[in-house]
Amino acid sequence: MRTIVLGTRRSNLAMTQTRWVIEQFKKLNVPYQFEIKEIVTKGDRILDVTLSKVGGKGLFVKEIEEALRTGEIDIAVHSMKDVPSEMLPEFVLGAITDREDPRDAIISENHVPLSELPAGAIIGTSSLRRSAQILHRYPHLSVQWIRGNVETRLRKLKEESFSAIVLAAAGLNRLGYAKSAVTHYLETDECVPAIGQGALGLEGRKEDAEVNRLLQLLNHEETASAVQAERAFLHTLNGGCQVPIGGYATVEKGGTITLTGLVGSPDGEVLLKETASGDDPVKLGTDLAKQLSAQGAEDILNKVRESLK
Repeated sequence: MRTIVLGTRRSNLAMTQTRWVIEQFKKLNVPYQFEIKEIVTKGDRILDVTLSKVGGKGLFVKEIEEALRTGEIDIAVHSMKDVPSEMLPEFVLGAITDREDPRDAIISENHVPLSELPAGAIIGTSSLRRSAQILHRYPHLSVQWIRGNVETRLRKLKEESFSAIVLAAAGLNRLGYAKSAVTHYLETDECVPAIGQGALGLEGRKEDAEVNRLLQLLNHEETASAVQAERAFLHTLNGGCQVPIGGYATVEKGGTITLTGLVGSPDGEVLLKETASGDDPVKLGTDLAKQLSAQGAEDILNKVRESLK
């Protein structure tokens, strides 16, 4: 019986997600054994600066992909929002799993919602996308970067000067914190999620046909189509986790995809957002990106990139 090795980040959330993937395979009674290999990525090592200033794409995947390339692991398990929009040719994204809650969640001291926090209250986030949308809607608030895994950020909320922090609802759900911790959710129309937020991506080597057949068993077609549209939007804008881009797509029963794309200035002063529908996810994402570019999205992104040099 072949042993399939899954590689993932060392955080509790990443390990929980990978154990979930193994559980899904076991439910299907596939003829394999499974092991997990923990891998420390660049994004995990550098915690004293914002993600946007660490620079480069693939901050949380490069080391995992290297282990995949050398055969140290057979499957890479990623949060889809961490996966660059352009993949190396020797790899294949064999499955995108059924999406968890895609929303962002607010966790605040004494469960006070953002709308009721006083002027100058500090909101912790490492995401320029979240910063842009929160400051646009709540200009009386202040945003300060916060890094670390879910548990670290929850601890910093209690120990440091944050009035609230923003985390992905999916991670909180997977770790069992949502019911006790969440003050309120930011609906997708008020805070457009990160590309692929809530979905997991399972990556294999293109040459490993056996593993790729296995991965297809966990591919969720609707989620895969939605995320493909979001990633086409991101790719056309040459974006990554270091710039303020959001994208969220849903798929109707007939297969029509509706995609909302967003580009904003980190201070929240300018927010460009449009929604479009179509049947071809790549064309939809590409066209929507071009539409926002015509409105000034590339100018915003270029200014952000220049400020980070």
